[in-house]
Amino acid sequence: MSSIKEYFSEAGKGLKSLIDGMVVTGKELVTPKVTECYPENRNTLQIADRFRAELTLKYDKEGRHKCIACGICQMNCPNGTIQLSTKMVDLPDGKKKRKLDKYMYDIGSCTFCMLCVTTCPQDALEFSNDFEQAVFTRGSLLKQLNYRPEPKDDVAAPAPKPAIDPEKLAKIKAEALAKAAKIKAEKEAAAKAVSEAPSATPNAEDSKEENKEK
Repeated sequence: MSSIKEYFSEAGKGLKSLIDGMVVTGKELVTPKVTECYPENRNTLQIADRFRAELTLKYDKEGRHKCIACGICQMNCPNGTIQLSTKMVDLPDGKKKRKLDKYMYDIGSCTFCMLCVTTCPQDALEFSNDFEQAVFTRGSLLKQLNYRPEPKDDVAAPAPKPAIDPEKLAKIKAEALAKAAKIKAEKEAAAKAVSEAPSATPNAEDSKEENKEK
């Protein structure tokens, strides 16, 4: 008798487990699908803005970036992913300025830690959410971020000095020559007066003769 009870008890438990499993399966049949049909849905695929895919430089409408080539991002990168090179350029106002020459970024060694973005003093870096970075060779993972042609520096050249009037220039030269001639004449007169003046101290011979007469 006990064996019959155990048989029906186990059968009831199995039937209940089967019904629970069918309920779960039935719910999944009506649940919206989360599987992405990539790349068929490439045009409508929505990627989160916070997704970190590739480091980029921030450009304005004129094609200028904010990077001043200070090298802080390069120093803070734990994997040596960033390599900067700089150059000196001449500005229209005659001054020299250090500018970014090449900003090389190796996405193959990047850990997307975002230390470069958070420590940039100019807020010149950001991560894009473009996740399509698959390539056939590792060399293709090395990218130059400042690939856009640089616009010319909008620095106004200093205004040329106005030309001096020739008559005014001749007058200035004549005054300078007259002043120099006057100083020279005064020096010659002083030297002549000194040479013609009698000596204030008597000669040694004259003093000896005076002593003998006394």
